[in-house]
Amino acid sequence: MSRGKKLDIFIGADFEEGWNEIETSPNTMLSSESTTPKQHLLHFAKEKRRGKTVTLVGPFSLKKEEQSRLLKLLKKKLGCGGAYKNCFMEFQGDLKEKLHSLLAEEGFRFKKGH
Repeated sequence: MSRGKKLDIFIGADFEEGWNEIETSPNTMLSSESTTPKQHLLHFAKEKRRGKTVTLVGPFSLKKEEQSRLLKLLKKKLGCGGAYKNCFMEFQGDLKEKLHSLLAEEGFRFKKGH
């Protein structure tokens, strides 16, 4: 049984001209500019991940120390797990009402309807 002839075809891109490597990601550029809580306009989103509900709130533009302090405080008061990814805080569960009141106590503002 004959398999035929192999074709020698090169399909690809030339990276020599016009391509530059990005030194920093856009998310780190946002987080380097720290703003006060009153300057934030946060919104909520709810997602399903592996059948479980996750509440997202953000975007935040805080310094690294302030991010970790706020996340630790919120996780302790809510009694749930969470993480900080891509300028958003993620919390396990449907916690919109509780998060709204806790962040309002900290001085954060929200977009209309959230």
